[in-house]
Amino acid sequence: MSYFIKLPTYKDPRGSLTVIDDAACRLPFEVKRIFSIHRTTDEARGGHKHYKTHEAVICIKGTCVITTHEDGQPKKDYLLDTPEKCLIVEAQEWRVLHSFSPDAVLFVMASWPYEKADYIFEPVQKSSHDPVRRSTSFQ
Repeated sequence: MSYFIKLPTYKDPRGSLTVIDDAACRLPFEVKRIFSIHRTTDEARGGHKHYKTHEAVICIKGTCVITTHEDGQPKKDYLLDTPEKCLIVEAQEWRVLHSFSPDAVLFVMASWPYEKADYIFEPVQKSSHDPVRRSTSFQ
């Protein structure tokens, strides 16, 4: 199940500095791939899950929503609106990124290098009792 971790942020009159000073200790996986998502449109991204790749997603500018769910579980929305929030999305979780602000920039760290065979695109079974829960809190 996806969850937020809080990244340390240091603020002073010059601005804010958010750090991942020891990724091996702070993240639940070793980072093997890093990519960014930017200059987005109104279209959703993602729409897949992975066999083995876990991701840590940070919206370093702007806002977006990531909707996740596992087979048989209700959907849950996560609002990314500050670089202090890092969303951990585990493998086997369906994810859709949407509702991007015009200036949204996402920074994604993945536990595995890109491998086409790791992607699962078949939609999970939907039921009539599939509510969306929103979470904006993080630890």
